[in-house]
Amino acid sequence: MSTIEITRGEGPLVLGLPHTGTWLPDDVANSLNNTGLALADTDWHIHDLYDGLLPDVTTVRTIVHRYVVDVNRAPGGESLYPGQNTTGLCPITDFDGNPIYRNGAEPDADAVAARLSAWHRPYHAALEAELARVRSRHGYAVLYDCHSIRSHIPFLFDGTLPDFNIGTNGGASCDPGIERAVAGICADAQSYTSVVNGRFRGGWTTRHYGRPAEGLHAIQMELAQSTYMLERPPWDYLDSRADRLREHLKTLLDALSDWRPS
Repeated sequence: MSTIEITRGEGPLVLGLPHTGTWLPDDVANSLNNTGLALADTDWHIHDLYDGLLPDVTTVRTIVHRYVVDVNRAPGGESLYPGQNTTGLCPITDFDGNPIYRNGAEPDADAVAARLSAWHRPYHAALEAELARVRSRHGYAVLYDCHSIRSHIPFLFDGTLPDFNIGTNGGASCDPGIERAVAGICADAQSYTSVVNGRFRGGWTTRHYGRPAEGLHAIQMELAQSTYMLERPPWDYLDSRADRLREHLKTLLDALSDWRPS
């Protein structure tokens, strides 16, 4: 069974969809406790939120849930946010710090290595191949990594998260013009809040692929889930909120698609 879904477009923009999947292999499902089986930390509906906003865009999505292996974490397991609470390559807690495995059923080093080989590497092989194809066609490629998270998670951050959380690893992962364009569109979105390189500066994907000098530009968008959905079970997609947000996301993706290196 393939766990990677690819839609190929001929434009310069590639959307990464690392955390929208809810599939669990049987051995992992049988090891999780009820907290883990709730899959609360899914980037719910993100693939639907962006669907159809931009013609000729390439998308790369894994159906594997982040509790199996988080494809936006460094394969070596090192923390991207030293000194701050976070979850790991193969998480053993949820975003609230609660254990997600039955006692004694957490993955050992061999299990982590197996999951890395089975699902982390194939996702990035697919993503790397699509970025290479797009760069070959245009001379450059722009990776827009699509994420969302609940707006209030005390274990991870204080207070309420802004609506648009733009991550460029401190400006290192993309041309300054890309960051300016995205930040400007988000700042102009009436009644929405935004921040650049706040709590979320870009995950491993953004940091790994963002090499502007090589014609590879990467930017992460972490949306507060309150902007388009119910932030508690059953995690419903709220059409009126989502439709309003999609207008701004379309403006944003159009701008990225139209951007050209100077």
